[in-house]
Amino acid sequence: MVDEPMEEGEADSCHDEGVVKEIPITHHVKEGYEKADPAQFELLKVLGQGSFGKVFLVRKKTGPDAGQLYAMKVLKKASLKVRDRVRTKMERDILVEVNHPFIVKLHYAFQTEGKLYLILDFLRGGDVFTRLSKEVLFTEEDVKFYLAELALALDHLHQLGIVYRDLKPENILLDEIGHIKLTDFGLSKESVDQEKKAYSFCGTVEYMAPEVVNRRGHSQSADWWSYGVLMFEMLTGTLPFQGKDRNETMNMILKAKLGMPQFLSAEAQSLLRMLFKRNPANRLGSEGVEEIKRHLFFANIDWDKLYKREVQPPFKPASGKPDDTFCFDPEFTAKTPKDSPGLPASANAHQLFKGFSFVATSIAEEYKITPITSANVLPIVQINGNAAQFGEVYELKEDIGVGSYSVCKRCIHATTNMEFAVKIIDKSKRDPSEEIEILMRYGQHPNIITLKDVLMQQGYDAACDIWSLGVLFYTMLAGYTPFANGPNDTPEEILLRIGNGKFSLSGGNWDNISDGAKDLLSHMLHMDPHQRYTAEQILKHSWITHRDQLPNDQPKRNDVSHVVKGAMVATYSALTHKTFQPVLEPVAASSLAQRRSMKKRTSTGL
Repeated sequence: MVDEPMEEGEADSCHDEGVVKEIPITHHVKEGYEKADPAQFELLKVLGQGSFGKVFLVRKKTGPDAGQLYAMKVLKKASLKVRDRVRTKMERDILVEVNHPFIVKLHYAFQTEGKLYLILDFLRGGDVFTRLSKEVLFTEEDVKFYLAELALALDHLHQLGIVYRDLKPENILLDEIGHIKLTDFGLSKESVDQEKKAYSFCGTVEYMAPEVVNRRGHSQSADWWSYGVLMFEMLTGTLPFQGKDRNETMNMILKAKLGMPQFLSAEAQSLLRMLFKRNPANRLGSEGVEEIKRHLFFANIDWDKLYKREVQPPFKPASGKPDDTFCFDPEFTAKTPKDSPGLPASANAHQLFKGFSFVATSIAEEYKITPITSANVLPIVQINGNAAQFGEVYELKEDIGVGSYSVCKRCIHATTNMEFAVKIIDKSKRDPSEEIEILMRYGQHPNIITLKDVLMQQGYDAACDIWSLGVLFYTMLAGYTPFANGPNDTPEEILLRIGNGKFSLSGGNWDNISDGAKDLLSHMLHMDPHQRYTAEQILKHSWITHRDQLPNDQPKRNDVSHVVKGAMVATYSALTHKTFQPVLEPVAASSLAQRRSMKKRTSTGL
């Protein structure tokens, strides 16, 4: 069995900033076997159904594996939005790359004019969610077995640079013996290592890590938080963080104190506490799976035997005929299996399904912003799928326009000398995926600008933290804030001062402040984030290393502390201030449309 396609509007959301590009792919064929097509598979039963397609139980009719049962995932191209096409391709890429005893295996992938087909393992045991629903909760020994196999599966993905991002009971399947198989890689992210972060709001809310919820960037450590949620749910039958709605649930994930059930063993409670660290760097597993394996909760697990599937599972699904499906929802299995040809994809989709199957490279990686003129410039991802360094392809010229979230510059192609406009977007402030989708879809129209390249840039993370630290440093030394005079300053005024990068280091307390402190502060508040000091450079600065030589004079205190506090609040409010966004109403609601409608009715009446 394999996951059913995601429903539109489902809680499993992913506001993903990954770049859309053409999918130049070829058929994936099981090694040593012939190229597959739909006619080679006999439809037996429906295992699942979603808005984009179905999952069938099928039997191979020809070839060396004739008679073999598979799960066939069928997706309708015309029903897939651009983002969903990208996720489908990502899932295929990962499934081709991965080969692990506890991860579902892809055997074939092919397409017709209107549909995509993935042929995967058929897992007769259904999913862990179904078993959990029937039994409410598991014993600690059951949970220990499932979590141990799952830890090995996650570690394999992490070693390949993949963040899974959608761990939940529904995505953990059981084979006929009772071993797990991880499935559904549509929300997974490739090519994310310990030094890079993803910034998508991705997964099922109740299982999201705090760093995913607050969108400050997440890495593989986010999977270990979800692992903890899964453990808690299997042991108690309830979710650790669940409010009356999505917003309350997210707030609980960020702030709520977890009540630990006392009926759990000390080892289980200890593991949960170490997994539920809101700081991902302190979370168990952040340094690798060996941290998990060494925990006392897994003390009696033989990891080598477990990997070889030599450990007896605690539960064996009911057995019968090989094609029995009583572990699946009868709502689907009772349906007559039919696979219609499917409507051809729309004209705008052909570029995303050119050829078919898999490319080993990822769709796009998520990078932090780097200076465009630097040798360490971040790669651009082009629609034709070729990655290149921006400085190698284009020469950057003057600004054409500047907006709240982006800047548009003129640039010249190094080879052709053709002029283009490059739009550089700060993704921490705005999600450009919808704009990209529109340009991809309608870019060939003569009156719509063509999308040539997409340069995705992200927030300055660490540099922003250093700047904020500099503001605090300045305020403690001076007795007032560098960019705000008081709580009544408007965001526009504060942002203008910040943009000018001017602040005073003379007069008042500054006459008694050392040159070393001023030098350090100037580097912390530098306008260019790439010239701003890092935390390591701060710690190595002479003002820090020779602090025993600093004067002991107390700077004068400001008696109006509420003014300073208000100015500080105003500064940080200005940084998060959002400009007004107009609300688009239906066309029929406009006064012009209403007037036209009235005229039309009058004319008809006559």
